[in-house]
Amino acid sequence: MRALAIVAALSAAVLLPVHAQAANQLTIGIAYDMGGLGDRSYNDASLAGLQKAQKQFTFELQSTVTDGTSADREKRIRSLVSKNCNPIIAVGSGYASTLKRLSVEFPDTQFAILNDATVDALNVTSIIFSNTQGAYLAGFSAALSSKSGIVAMIAEPSQADIYKSGFAAGVQASNRKVKSVIKYVSGSPATTAKQAIDAGADILYATTMGSDSDLFSVVVARNLAKKKPKNFHPVSLISVEPDQYFSVTASTKKFLIASVTKRVDKALYDIIAKAENGTQYLDILDPVEGIYGHRYGITGGGIEFAIYSTSLQSQQSLINAAAAKAEKLAG
Repeated sequence: MRALAIVAALSAAVLLPVHAQAANQLTIGIAYDMGGLGDRSYNDASLAGLQKAQKQFTFELQSTVTDGTSADREKRIRSLVSKNCNPIIAVGSGYASTLKRLSVEFPDTQFAILNDATVDALNVTSIIFSNTQGAYLAGFSAALSSKSGIVAMIAEPSQADIYKSGFAAGVQASNRKVKSVIKYVSGSPATTAKQAIDAGADILYATTMGSDSDLFSVVVARNLAKKKPKNFHPVSLISVEPDQYFSVTASTKKFLIASVTKRVDKALYDIIAKAENGTQYLDILDPVEGIYGHRYGITGGGIEFAIYSTSLQSQQSLINAAAAKAEKLAG
């Protein structure tokens, strides 16, 4: 996958702190999620943004990696506070409960959290991405590509609204004759994918987090099986980056037709650029709960749609028109 290949290449580079040249120079703290660098996901995408920022701005960098436990997450954030890091960027929603506590204890420290909008504190910048906009483009493109007339979104139970307002709406806007279904994961995403394919879906939009190698293997195996069911249609996948990661070879790349790419690298760069200017994102994400930050969408390039299928590339003008509609969607 093109976007992940770039991130993976960047993760191999050594990121060295730039030592302070002035008394008021920024010290940026970043708390990576468990797994650290080399995860081919949010940690690596965050690194790409940091490296871009280091080329333009001068700041000292302090980084740490959690083992995933609540106690360790708090320990890691406290260590960055003790090193006078400001702002401190937490990668992943797993840090939400920690920041909810520590933002009160350290009101003069500015925090930012990626992929979460649940911490109601003015000194916590929530950075999220418009899943609905990405899902709309995925649904629109899935309907353009489907031969069976059935497409499916493989999702978590919490993503019902994304399906209804995004994926299903995109399918209907593209081709009303195509039926869209949602299959919720309860156990293995691979098992859920098999169920969707058995139900007739020939385009899958996978929105689960983590490695989807097993899910992609199901798609590949179904296409390469010697014995195929009657009225078989080749099965293809649309993924979300960097939420998912899996290996694509020269022989299997034809089964990945597109991906929704969340520009986490851009978000990291923007956070640091604003810190350099002494500002922060204060968009109102939830006026009732008091959540502030920024939602990245198609407008401004926060979400991109990468097309790998030549047949879909020939429909680029239609997809561009769909993107203009998708960028108006909230959520």
